[in-house]
Amino acid sequence: MELDNNAHSVFLMYYHLVLVVKYRRKVFDDNISYRAKEIFEYIAPKYNITLQEWNYDKDHIHILFKAHPKSELSKFINAYKSASSRLLKKEFPAIRQKLWEEHFWSQSFCLLTTGGAPINVIKKIYRKSR
Repeated sequence: MELDNNAHSVFLMYYHLVLVVKYRRKVFDDNISYRAKEIFEYIAPKYNITLQEWNYDKDHIHILFKAHPKSELSKFINAYKSASSRLLKKEFPAIRQKLWEEHFWSQSFCLLTTGGAPINVIKKIYRKSR
């Protein structure tokens, strides 16, 4: 496993993020997931975040990513949720019919440190804890 570094430190910081659609509405399909992933990859570099793996189900997404020590994770997550909500509803108008009011994402999220474990291992642990 190769470590990341900057001028003053060496690090390896992997995170698993789970975002759930408000009220567990089933809105994701291949096209919507692909676009949500594109939005993530566009915003992530501004926060020193790198996507490692992406997976989705009809009502939520699983994201494995690397970050730097100075990455502001909560600001990034809020920026992503805001931008993706706005763009996905605009680009896929059928989504609005499945949502209640204008809310796309649940207000809460799950963020776990992973130590670089693959997403399929993390999903097994996540399912057991629910």
